[in-house]
Amino acid sequence: MITVKTYRGHIRNWKELCAELEIDPALPREEKEQEILVKAYQKWGGEMADHIYGMFAFALWDEEEKKLFCLRDQFGTKPFYYYQTEDGSLLYGTMIRDIIGQPGFKKELNEEMLQIYMSLTYGAGEDTFFKGLKKLLPGRYLIWKDGKVEIHRYWTPKFQPDESKSLEDWADEIHSTLKSIMPEVKTEDETVESFLSSGVDSSYVLAMSDAKMSDSCGYDEERFDESRLAKKTAELLGREHSVCKITPQQYFDIVPYVMYNMEQPLGDASAIVFTIACNATAEHTKICYSGEGADEFFGGYNMYRNAERYGENLKTFYVGNTNIMKEDEKKKILKHYNPEVLPINLTHEIYKETEGLDPLTKMSDVDIQIWLEGDIYLNVDKMSTAAGLEIRMPLTDRRIFDIASRMPSRFKVNEEQNKVAFRTAAAKVLPEEIAFRKKLGFIVPIRIWMADARYNQDVQRLFHSEIAEKFFDVDAINEIFDDYVGGNSDNWRKVWTIYTFLVWYEEYFVKR
Repeated sequence: MITVKTYRGHIRNWKELCAELEIDPALPREEKEQEILVKAYQKWGGEMADHIYGMFAFALWDEEEKKLFCLRDQFGTKPFYYYQTEDGSLLYGTMIRDIIGQPGFKKELNEEMLQIYMSLTYGAGEDTFFKGLKKLLPGRYLIWKDGKVEIHRYWTPKFQPDESKSLEDWADEIHSTLKSIMPEVKTEDETVESFLSSGVDSSYVLAMSDAKMSDSCGYDEERFDESRLAKKTAELLGREHSVCKITPQQYFDIVPYVMYNMEQPLGDASAIVFTIACNATAEHTKICYSGEGADEFFGGYNMYRNAERYGENLKTFYVGNTNIMKEDEKKKILKHYNPEVLPINLTHEIYKETEGLDPLTKMSDVDIQIWLEGDIYLNVDKMSTAAGLEIRMPLTDRRIFDIASRMPSRFKVNEEQNKVAFRTAAAKVLPEEIAFRKKLGFIVPIRIWMADARYNQDVQRLFHSEIAEKFFDVDAINEIFDDYVGGNSDNWRKVWTIYTFLVWYEEYFVKR
């Protein structure tokens, strides 16, 4: 007897799996997907995820074997946590709050994570900010039996460049693959909308979908506002367009809500905007598309264009998409600094896996294994869940990654452009001005707003608080803040990273 103990996700190839595993495809979605998990486990065991496309994290109880089997998808789109109590019990689930409220859990801060956080702005690796509480990392499954935990890795990103294809060949393969995936991402009776920025990823997804409505965020500050370009894209594609205009007061007011629902601190300023977008979009739909994955798979970040000049030096410093504070800065501001806790330690095994490959591939692999899981997918999952909105990401798919894993880096990044082959594919359904538009990133006017005394009162309060004194040299962090507000530096990211940790700590260790 196999029982589904917990499951969150969406299985894309359910039709094929229902046929292969002899499951009634007319069952309600949740019942059908749980039946797929049970029968896939019975047939394929630890290799079951090789047969499933989608987003998923789950736990199954095997009554006959008296063991718990837990698995997280290849990219970590859905979270999974576990904690062993002193008496040998295992607490587990896809939400931290479901675990910390259970008997046997001791809520203690894992202060070493703060050092990682001050550089990366998110919690990377298997440890969390709660002592003893661990993440099951992407591409792994866990077996708990007789009081013992075993972790097995069933999937590793592998890159094998194929030099036989042209740029147009790669673009055709991307386009035909996405075309085959899109019908799986929703059923015919489901109605979806699609998040839309000015970028090619979300524009391509919208163009390939049947979503009639697109959703964007905007600001009064025109140079940060992508919604105007997004509206033009929607109009070109014949779709309706909804804009959620965000004010600075609204932005700062929701920060505690975000840090509480994120469950771990996240210093990504765009997460606050995404939260407001999810809440607004959930008022008129329950499912929304988003374009995550393409940047990491196909060389989307502007810094990737520097990959060749970094060369072998990457191993000494590249820990992912963000690196806000260096070690000497952290020594200066942290009261408890451990020289053994270094972000670069998280990448050692990843660099071994990409030995002999080019620098861009190495950078991409670090971001796929660390940044995507720790920041992007965490944000998408936690804040959409809090809003009651289901986000589906068509570009985050093993079949899309398979193309990227075989594509030589010159078709990803060149001197003039990033995501070259991907943009070429998108140009099949988008005007070239959109497909090849310069990447802006999910920009937020936070660098302006946080310097404004009308909105930064809570930042000042926490920077002078007893909470801050627990962890930081208060004079040192206020010097960073004062330099930023006074226009002597652009250190808003450092201020924001410290602030979001303090807000999160207050939510979990002071208020509750």
